[in-house]
Amino acid sequence: MDTIPLLLDTDAGSDIDDAVALAYLLRQPRCELLGITTVTGEVEKRAAICEIVCRAAGRDDVPIHLGRRDPLLDGPGQPRVPHYESVRELSHRLDRSENAAVGFLRDQIHARPGEITLLTIGPYSNVALLFALDPELPSLLKGIVSMGGVFFDDGRREWNALVDPIATQMVYRASRKDHLTVGLDATETCRLAQKEVEGRFVGEPLATVHRMAARWFEGTDRITFHDPLAAALIFEPDLVSTEKGRIEVDGEGRTVLREGEGPDRVARTVDSDGFFEHFFRVCA
Repeated sequence: MDTIPLLLDTDAGSDIDDAVALAYLLRQPRCELLGITTVTGEVEKRAAICEIVCRAAGRDDVPIHLGRRDPLLDGPGQPRVPHYESVRELSHRLDRSENAAVGFLRDQIHARPGEITLLTIGPYSNVALLFALDPELPSLLKGIVSMGGVFFDDGRREWNALVDPIATQMVYRASRKDHLTVGLDATETCRLAQKEVEGRFVGEPLATVHRMAARWFEGTDRITFHDPLAAALIFEPDLVSTEKGRIEVDGEGRTVLREGEGPDRVARTVDSDGFFEHFFRVCA
């Protein structure tokens, strides 16, 4: 079985879907998870959440590094990590070194040129710094997959793109080979109600993620699988149709796809039934 070396950049702990995506990656037999980096706000708590999910999966070997806390220049940022409270009594550490994420990502990608896929499911601050410090680096990746933006529903902005809009601009202006972006308007077709989640999030590490979701369900009665869909497309790309072109970002984080030649592909339509069948088969 061919595996895919993968680096994950995440803001786990704000919405529950980051932890769901990580649970999927840990159970995906084709995923060679080289490491995790956390971004925005209390990055040490985001790293702790990732550590707890990894331990629930029996994985103590995955490196986890702290990234950028604040927006590069302007933007609302994302200071708090509400889901940490659900799991704070579980064993974890909060003493990781500051600002180690970019150096870790750079070293990993240079060590395996042309092999690694970078999955970004949080704001773009770490990745923008990475590409700015090493402009050659995007060309050394096998590909980039991101959850961010809105492309076929005019007028809305998506959280990952607007938290640090300058960083979002920098990433999509960088010279890149192949970048698949899964927008909010595509992922919204992949939802499960709370009762369905309770019946299907069994076995580790989903059981631990379900415990974490108690805080999430205080404010909603469903989970939208934004980030898990992006993760699944690395292994099952035919779950979506795509449009090709170049993504442009304005100063407030609004995204638009200029169709034609360019390095970007944007998810358009989603086989949501096929996605859920795949997701729960992998996580069983």
